[in-house]
Order: sequence, then C-alpha cells, then structure tokens
Amino acid sequence: MAQLSFIKASNNTLIPATPDTRDFLHSKIKVGDILTSDFKKARNARFHRKYFALLNLGFEYWTPTGGAISPEEKSLIRGYVNHLAEYAGHGETLNSLAVGYLKKVSARRADRVTLIKSFDAFRRWTTVEAGYYTELVMPNGVTVKEPISISFASMDDTEFSELYKATLNVLWNFILNKTFSTPQAAENAASQLMSYAA
Repeated sequence: MAQLSFIKASNNTLIPATPDTRDFLHSKIKVGDILTSDFKKARNARFHRKYFALLNLGFEYWTPTGGAISPEEKSLIRGYVNHLAEYAGHGETLNSLAVGYLKKVSARRADRVTLIKSFDAFRRWTTVEAGYYTELVMPNGVTVKEPISISFASMDDTEFSELYKATLNVLWNFILNKTFSTPQAAENAASQLMSYAA
C-alpha cells in the first residue's frame, strides 16, 4: 500500500497532506470504513509542511501536456529537415511543414493517450530537477536519474534551505512563472496553502 501523509487539524481530525492521499481516500475508502495504521510523526513537521505546501502549489498549477511525440522523434525530424535544407534550400518552408506534420502526428496519437497527474511522479521529477538524485546505469546502458530520499528528520536549517530554494527554482522555471509575478508571490501562495492545512 502507498505511504499516506496526514496533517492533524485543530479539531482533532486528520487532513490529507498530499493530493495522492486525498485521491486514495476519495476513491478507495467509503464513509464509515475503519482504517488501521502504524503512524509515525515526522521529526521536523515544519520542514515537511513547508516543502509539501510548495510541491502542492506547483502540482495544482501544473497541467500535463504533450508526450505524444518524444524529444528524440522531434530531434530526428528537425535534423532531417535541416539536412534537406542544406541541399534543397527553403529551410523556413521545410521547417513549417515539419511543424505541421508533427502537430498532425501528435493529434492522432493524443486520441490514444490519457494524461494522468500523479503527485508521486511529480515529486520525484521535481527532486531530480532540483539536483537531488543518483545516476544508475541500466543493463541496456541507459543512465537513469533516481531521486534520493529526502529525510526531513535528519536535515538542519541550512540543508533544508538549500533543498527548498532548489525546489522553488525548479517549480518557478517550469510552472509557477506562468501564474505568479515573482518567486516570492509563489512562496506566499504556498504559505497560504500551508496555513489552510493547519
């Protein structure tokens, strides 16, 4: 079973701390069901809440797009178009035709693809993009970046500050800059989310 995170509210109720926890309770648990668990308190709840408030903000503002055409396929088409343009000229026309072709292929493939938001996948991606990962070489020679486990219990203020800043930079560069005017405005929104959960 997945690891679920909760925050204790002032009225002695537990509130889901992540979208995955909320989705699990909504889709898998019926009203009146009894749940049992071995609960562990995170040793530094303040770091945990602040970090996950920022992640939740990024997750809420992120809309999955694309994915129907891989970066490798785009690179191959662009390379071929540039090759043709070297010999035949008309680079702008060929590039325009390639973009149109890729859009048609993407639209056809999109009918067969369902984009799903996963908080766990999002959290893992953010951790890797923030630079907190190890590289593993698979048997086929492919290098995979595996996010490292982030233990708030063993972090001091300096380590947490570095992790938080790197995470904010990732979310700002990829997602939050489209909605907020400054990184500080995004942090303020994350703080408001954190205060609502308390």
